[in-house]
Amino acid sequence: PTTWRRPVSFTVSRPGMAKDIVYFDLETRRTANDVGGWNHKDKMGISVAVTFSTALNEYRIYTEDDVQDLIKQLLRADLVIGFNHISFDYEVLMGHTIMDLKEQVQSLDLLVDLEKKLGHRIKLDALASATLGGLSKTADGLDAIRWWQQGEIVKIAEYCCFDVKVTKCVHEYGVKHGHV
Repeated sequence: PTTWRRPVSFTVSRPGMAKDIVYFDLETRRTANDVGGWNHKDKMGISVAVTFSTALNEYRIYTEDDVQDLIKQLLRADLVIGFNHISFDYEVLMGHTIMDLKEQVQSLDLLVDLEKKLGHRIKLDALASATLGGLSKTADGLDAIRWWQQGEIVKIAEYCCFDVKVTKCVHEYGVKHGHV
């Protein structure tokens, strides 16, 4: 676990700037080892993806069968916020579209911004615990893959929804306080 405790400023959107902020996360069907390494994220498959839209004030749960609807929502958003979603989630989605989501979607990746400030990567769980005190992740990506193999889609959806909620809460804290 990280012992990082000092507040770190990071880029945030200001209220009124974006009409539809979409918080986003996805879980995969396979590990990097299953598909021949990290350079093949586009082959990892999607078990569940979750968004929360501030314009709609609702969560949406997608499976791989719904991936085109997910991509449309991301493309229409004024801003997509996630945690490591640019170099992971978008790469996974690239297996399902010809769009270059990194270039076509206005994004704020909290991990990227914090890594620049801190000089190292931090886990969402450590960030949430330090920032929000007591709110933390309920599982990890390997649990989600195991649940996929066991056919427990509801567990994956609950876990992914909670990760989106944690990301949203951390971002909102940063907007309100100017640091996390």
